[in-house]
Amino acid sequence: MVMGTAVKNGKSVKVHTVYKTKDGVRVPGVTTVLGILGKPALIHWAWDLGTKGIDYKKYRDDKADIGTLAHEMVMCHLKGEELDTSGYTEKQIDLAETCFLKYLEWEDEHDIKPILIEEPLISEKHRYGGTMDCYCNLDGILTLLDFKTGKAIYNEYFYQLGGYRELLTENKYETKRYIILRLGRDETEGFEVKERIDLEDETKIFLKLTEVYHLQRELKNKYK
Repeated sequence: MVMGTAVKNGKSVKVHTVYKTKDGVRVPGVTTVLGILGKPALIHWAWDLGTKGIDYKKYRDDKADIGTLAHEMVMCHLKGEELDTSGYTEKQIDLAETCFLKYLEWEDEHDIKPILIEEPLISEKHRYGGTMDCYCNLDGILTLLDFKTGKAIYNEYFYQLGGYRELLTENKYETKRYIILRLGRDETEGFEVKERIDLEDETKIFLKLTEVYHLQRELKNKYK
């Protein structure tokens, strides 16, 4: 597995993780597998911005930077690392810090003991990999914790956690609870917590998507 950082537009960004099985075969990551799902909501969102005279690419990039920075603030906090905010605008830093403060308010109400933070894992059985945000002991319960930045929590996010759940299970980690914390990128997007204790169906959906992904790749290679 390969994971590191690079500099893009003055910002420190993560390099795409390369996942490989024990026999050296490259396999997709969880987010790559989920990429086979259509996202009609994104098309409508871009169209809606266009009707308002807003360039969705510039809007998306600015929001993405704020979200990325807020996410990294949380990750660095959990790992006890310093975060380099050079390359971001003062406005982006301010908004990201507001998101981060909302997380800290939530954390103050809980006892969190991280076990794995951004740790790449591989499923030899299902041939995929993934890097979850945080697997921890939260208030005495083994919990898979995921941080999202944006305006809503979608069902696909729990499919993603289903993929991570399977990775944890295969690598001998027990999970009892699954939580998504949504950090809004400004005051209008707010803060939200969604919790589940059963991801059986979401895990089945993810594993079916993994099967479809591999079948699509096999067909593509077969008819080159």
